[in-house]
Amino acid sequence: MNLFNLMKIALRAIWSNKFRSFLSMLGIIIGVAAVIIMMSIGQGSKESVRKNISKMGTNLIMVRPGADRRGGVRQDPSAMQTLKVEDYEKILAQKSYISHVSPEVTASGQAINGSKNTTCSMYGETPSYLDIKQWVIEDGECFSEEDVRHSAKVCLVGKTIVKELFGENVDPIGKNIRFKSIPFRIVGVLKAKGYNSWGMDQDNVIIAPYTSVMKRVLAQTYLSSINCSALKEEMTDNAIEEVTQILRTNHKIASGAEDDFTIRSQEEMMSTMSSTMDTITIILVVAAAFSLLVAGIGIMNIMLVSVTERTKEIGLRMSVGARGLDISNQFLLESILISTTGGLLGLLVGYLGTLLCSFFHLPTSIPLWSILVSFAVCTIIGVLFGYFPAKKAANMDPIEAIRYE
Repeated sequence: MNLFNLMKIALRAIWSNKFRSFLSMLGIIIGVAAVIIMMSIGQGSKESVRKNISKMGTNLIMVRPGADRRGGVRQDPSAMQTLKVEDYEKILAQKSYISHVSPEVTASGQAINGSKNTTCSMYGETPSYLDIKQWVIEDGECFSEEDVRHSAKVCLVGKTIVKELFGENVDPIGKNIRFKSIPFRIVGVLKAKGYNSWGMDQDNVIIAPYTSVMKRVLAQTYLSSINCSALKEEMTDNAIEEVTQILRTNHKIASGAEDDFTIRSQEEMMSTMSSTMDTITIILVVAAAFSLLVAGIGIMNIMLVSVTERTKEIGLRMSVGARGLDISNQFLLESILISTTGGLLGLLVGYLGTLLCSFFHLPTSIPLWSILVSFAVCTIIGVLFGYFPAKKAANMDPIEAIRYE
């Protein structure tokens, strides 16, 4: 019997039991939709994290005080005060693979303007910080190196600070705000960056000369970190090695002794976060894939019921010359049609589900390979779980089948 005739018989059999066939498809629809939605959220989150890490800076290299301690080991407070202004000056003077360097000190507190206040972070930096972290000044101008040398009380503010302290449609340039009782004059407003993947408002920030924050706000002599930017992405490893040698020499660390600082690169952060997101995505997809397994068992159950109900039909067809192979192919084709149709509908439901997720501002991205894999899995499920019922139908004795009541 040719494929066209088998297809007609299979479609007729499915159509004659529409509701039962739909219930068989429903498991596949839910399973495929769940897999597509989980994979799109996982992939979208991964891309969102990579995008946000990219926004942190160009070829970013971060130097933190203290040795590299993983697993929650606490360090002495003095170990977190190992970076000095001299370290920044040495890197600036001896750099060859680095384009920009900026020391960093951070403080948290309330910014005040009259009766209005907001809790925020203040970053002490140099003008190079804007290039490293890809900040753009929307209004006004950046503070100068002269301001850094003289510890000037000037600052740049993010959009959230402007909104909270001045309201809408107010030009804050030239106005003063207070941070920990210290007045700072606003010289520029940063272009909005919005929220990052961790839900942090990147615009709730004040950037001032690092000397001003160190001396006037924190009254400390050490740095919180040093931010660097490699000349090119492929030079990042060379830049890390260069910074390591400069700091080891400046800190007089003996050969073989442990560093009293930690260096992290943007590439390393991306790799770590991507690995974490991949693991989460795999867990989500495996959990969703179990529903496909259950759906496959459901299809096999329905096909076995169908074989039992159509025993007499099978006996009549075999008695007039139909081969066991023809009977087997018919039931196998029915199983494949149910699973693939369910798969196609599942893809549609999954796509609509990702649109709904996007509506609620969840990051989503459907990779093409996930669609192809989902459809292939549906076909395989149809073959695997349809094989046993098809084999049972093909092995029937025609005489016994005709006598079946």
